[in-house]
Amino acid sequence: MGGSKWMKAKMALGLKLNSCLYVPRTVEDSPTAAGPPLPGRFSDAVSLSPTPPRDSDHRVRMPTTPTPSSSGLLLPKHSSKSSKKICAICLMNMKPGHGHAIFTAECSHSFHFHCITSNVKYGKQSCPVCRAKWKEIPFQGPATDKSHERARINNVSWSQDDAWMPAVRRIPSSRADGNQQVSSLFHAAEPGVFDDDDEISGNQPGVASNSSSSNNNHTDHFTGSVEVKMYPEVSAVPKSKSHNNFTILVHLKAPVNTGPQHSHIDGAHLPLISQTSRAPVDLVTVLDVSGSMAGTKLALLKRAMGFVIQNLGPSDRLSVIAFSSTARRLIPLRRMTDTGRHEALQAVNSLSSNGGTNIAEGLKKGAKVMTDRKWKNPVSSIVLLSDGQDTYTITSPSGGKTRSNSQSLLPVSMHQNSASGLHIPVHAFGFGADHDAVSMHLISETSGGTFSFIETESVIQDAFAQCIGGLLSVVVQELKVEVKCIDPKLRLVSMQSGSYKTVLASDKRKGSIEVGDLYAEEERDFLVTTDIPIDESADEMSILKVKCVYKHPVSKSLVTIDSTSVLKIQRPVITGPLVVSMEVDKQRNRLRSAEAMAEARAAAEQGDLTSAVSILESFRKQLSETMSAQAGDRLCISLDAELREMQERMANRRVYETSGRAYVLSGLSSHSWQRATARGDSTDSTSLVQAYQTPSMVDMVNLSQTMILGHPLPRPAIRPTRSFPARPQPR
Repeated sequence: MGGSKWMKAKMALGLKLNSCLYVPRTVEDSPTAAGPPLPGRFSDAVSLSPTPPRDSDHRVRMPTTPTPSSSGLLLPKHSSKSSKKICAICLMNMKPGHGHAIFTAECSHSFHFHCITSNVKYGKQSCPVCRAKWKEIPFQGPATDKSHERARINNVSWSQDDAWMPAVRRIPSSRADGNQQVSSLFHAAEPGVFDDDDEISGNQPGVASNSSSSNNNHTDHFTGSVEVKMYPEVSAVPKSKSHNNFTILVHLKAPVNTGPQHSHIDGAHLPLISQTSRAPVDLVTVLDVSGSMAGTKLALLKRAMGFVIQNLGPSDRLSVIAFSSTARRLIPLRRMTDTGRHEALQAVNSLSSNGGTNIAEGLKKGAKVMTDRKWKNPVSSIVLLSDGQDTYTITSPSGGKTRSNSQSLLPVSMHQNSASGLHIPVHAFGFGADHDAVSMHLISETSGGTFSFIETESVIQDAFAQCIGGLLSVVVQELKVEVKCIDPKLRLVSMQSGSYKTVLASDKRKGSIEVGDLYAEEERDFLVTTDIPIDESADEMSILKVKCVYKHPVSKSLVTIDSTSVLKIQRPVITGPLVVSMEVDKQRNRLRSAEAMAEARAAAEQGDLTSAVSILESFRKQLSETMSAQAGDRLCISLDAELREMQERMANRRVYETSGRAYVLSGLSSHSWQRATARGDSTDSTSLVQAYQTPSMVDMVNLSQTMILGHPLPRPAIRPTRSFPARPQPR
C-alpha cells in the first residue's frame, strides 16, 4: 500500500500510533526494492507492524489492551472523535484556558504543548498520530526571549504564569534523503572490511581533526565548564598535633547542555536541537537472538530498538549486529536520517530467534565495525544485550569448558587500557534470570562501560532509554584530573577513584585520575588522603590544588581549568569541637557501602549466604549512625535501600542465583564508575535506588514511559525476583 493511501486509511480509522513501533509498507518495501532475503535464520522477517486478527466474518478485531509477541505488537483502538479533545500522547483532556498550552500542527492534530515538545526534543519531525512530516516543530524557549521570537505559533494558548513560552521551529529541507530509495544492504553479503559507513559531513577519513590547546572555556551550547570544588574533612588541625589520613573530597560537575540560542536568527533557518547542541554518536547494538529470546522477549527488544532508532538524530550513526550461534551485521553504520531510520527499522524487523549464544562472536563483529569504520563521530559506544550464557567461547554446546576466563569474550582491542587506543565502552545488559552476570559485568568493566540487570521484560525499553539519554548528552571527553600538594611537607597517601585509572607520582607529591567522558550535569567525587604533620610555624596550611584538562566534544579543542584557588586549613594553637564535613561524610559512606557490597558478594560466591547477609546488616547499622544518615541525607537513604534489597536477594541460594548476583554486580558497576545502571525498579521515578541519574537520563526514561503505545505502562513490582520462565528455553 502506498504511503499516501496508508495515511488516509489510518486517519479514517483514527489510529494513534507511535511511529517507533510501526513501519507501514511503502513502495520502497516492495520485493523489487527489498532485494533477496537474508540467508539462514535472518530470512524469516518478523514485522514490527501489527497484523490485526480477524473473526469468522473477516472483520478486523482490535484488542482493548496491547498484546506483545514476537510476530508484532497489537495496538489499541481509539475513536477519531475522541482524538479532537484528547491529547494522543498523554491521553488527557485538552481544554484551552486550563493552564496547559495546546499546539495544533500543520496536519490539524492537536496536543498538549509540553507533551509534543517532549516528543520532538530528541529529533522527531513527524506527527505521532498520522506521521505527516512537519515543516515546523514546537520547542521551548525561555519566556525572556519572547521579544526575539520570529517563528509562527499555530493556535497556541498558555497560562500567563508559565515559566516557558511555546514556539515553533522550522525544519530545514532534506529533499536529498527523501528522494533516495531505502537501501537493502542488510540483505547483502558482508564485506571483508567494514569501511562502508555513512560519511560524516565536515570530517576527514579517520580520526577527527587535531585538538588545539586553549585556556579559555569553550561554551558552545554548554553553560560554563567543569565545576571543581574541594572539601576538607575538618577545617582546622591544631599546630601541636598531626592528623594521619586527612581526607579531602574533590568534587566535579559537568556543564549543562542547554542547546543553541537562536533568538537572533531567522526561524526559517533554525537547525534541529539534536543536530547542533551535542556531540553526534556512533552506536553499535549487539543483540542476542538465540532460541531463548523467542516470544515476548524478542518483541519487546524490537520495540526498545524502535525507541532507540527514533531518538537518534540525523548526525548520529547506528549499526545493528545480531548473534546466536554466529553473528551477522544487519546494517553498517548508517546516519539516522529518515532513510537511515527506515533501514534500521527494517533490519530490526528481520530479527528472528533460534540457535545458541555466541557472545564473543557478536562482540568481535561489533568491534570490527568500530575499528574498520572510515569516519568517526566524537562519541562511540557499543550496547550489548544477552539473556544467556556463551555456549561457544566459555562453554561448548556439549557442556565442556573451553576457556575459564570470561574476559576472552571481549576482543583485546576493546580493552580500556589496550594499545589500540579505541576507548569504546561496552554497556552490557543482562536480560532475565539465566544470563551470565559475571561475564557481562567483566565485559563492561574491562571496556569502561556499565552493566545493567534487566529483571523484567517490560523495563527493557526504559533501561535502553536511560543509557542513550546519557550517550546523547556527552559534554566532556578525555577528562584528566591532576591533584598536587602545595605545602612541601605534604605527601599523598591515597586517591580513591573506583574503577578509574589513578597514577601517583614517585615522590607522592602529585597524582592524576583519568575520568574520560562526562554526560551533561554528571558528577564525580574522589577522596584524596594525606598526612598532616605537626607544624607550629604558621596559622594556616595550604593543602591541595586541582587542575582539569579535557576535550570539548564538538569543537575538539582542549580546555584547561587550572584553578588559582588552593585548599587551606587553619592551624590554631587550640581548636574547639570540630564538625566533619557533611560532603566528605556522605562520600565515605558511598565508598564503604560499595566495599561492603563487594565483601558480601565474595562470601555469597563461596556459598556462605549467612555471612553475606550479616556483612550487609552490620554495615547498615554503621551507616545509620553516621552524621549524614542521621541528617536524612538522600544519598544515605538510597544506599540503605540498596543494601536492604541486596540482603533480600541473598535470602537463599535460588534467589541469589536467579537475581541476587546480577543485582549486586550491577550495583557495583554503578558505584565503581559513579554512573547510573538499570536494576530492579531503578528506572521507576518512585524507586529509592536512583544513584547517579542525570537530567538527560531522567528525561529520556520519562519519554520512554510516556510513549509506549501512547500511554504509560504499569510499572512491575520487583517481586517475584524471577519474572522469566523457571525452565530455560532451548538455545
